[in-house]
Amino acid sequence: MEPAEKSPARKDAADEMRLVARIRAGDQQAMSELYDRYSKVVYAVALRVLQDAAGAEDVLQDVFLQLWRKPDAFDASRGSLAAWLAVITRHRSIDRLRQRRPETDIEDCVIAGGPDLRDETERTLVIEKIRGALQEMSSDQRTAMELAFFQGLTHTEIAEKTGEPLGTIKTRIRTGLRQLRARFAG
Repeated sequence: MEPAEKSPARKDAADEMRLVARIRAGDQQAMSELYDRYSKVVYAVALRVLQDAAGAEDVLQDVFLQLWRKPDAFDASRGSLAAWLAVITRHRSIDRLRQRRPETDIEDCVIAGGPDLRDETERTLVIEKIRGALQEMSSDQRTAMELAFFQGLTHTEIAEKTGEPLGTIKTRIRTGLRQLRARFAG
């Protein structure tokens, strides 16, 4: 009689523990594997709570940075790594929501009526402002922004397409978004 094989859940848990142990040892490849495996879950949880793609990306980076800096915070006896990451992400996202200041006062809210020519004019001005801001960016940054927001590519897909490191792509997009926010805040 052959020995019983490990269940898929036990294999996954053992694999997670090996990855976390490698991260404790400073293995960047292990962190990359973990990121590839769980970044979609973390991003989805953050996006669901925040309803804001840029904020969700910030939380995504914060959660994985926390795991890299403090891998001992994960306790396998309390559950799976995916569940732990989801809980950490949810808490981090809620904290971010609490830190937000209201963007508008209730008096400034407008109830939409019929078609308004001001809205169309404002939309055209916003589009021109975005185009101008994109033109002021470096070509590498502009390319990353256009691939992400006009072609809908993920950061990983952009990195593969351009041959640039994933971290470089994330930095370019994050910086580009900050430049756009600054432009519109002014």
